Amino acid sequence: MLKAVLLQLGATILAVVISAALFGMRGAVSAAGGGLACVLPSWMFAMRLAAITRKAGTASVAAFVAGELLKVASIVGLLVLVWVLYPALHWGAMLIGLILALKANLFAFLVKT
Repeated sequence: MLKAVLLQLGATILAVVISAALFGMRGAVSAAGGGLACVLPSWMFAMRLAAITRKAGTASVAAFVAGELLKVASIVGLLVLVWVLYPALHWGAMLIGLILALKANLFAFLVKT
């Protein structure tokens, strides 16, 4: 799980660089907000599953589903928070950050650790 979170963070950094080149500082901040809205809940979910696994030996399906539900709700909440706190939000750049961070998980299976 940590590998996927690190890939999401790398994708968010890439989105910030791309958005800064295309849209300037406003785009870079927007892309960072969109990407981090995905990375932070994923990191919390990974840490929670690791703690449950250390304690019980394995994570139950109920713990996984509940954690995933909380993660999705947190992502939505953080995106709304970015929208409210940053009035100069560039929607295109925010979507670039969000989409790249979400799709970075697909590459987690390709990276050997």
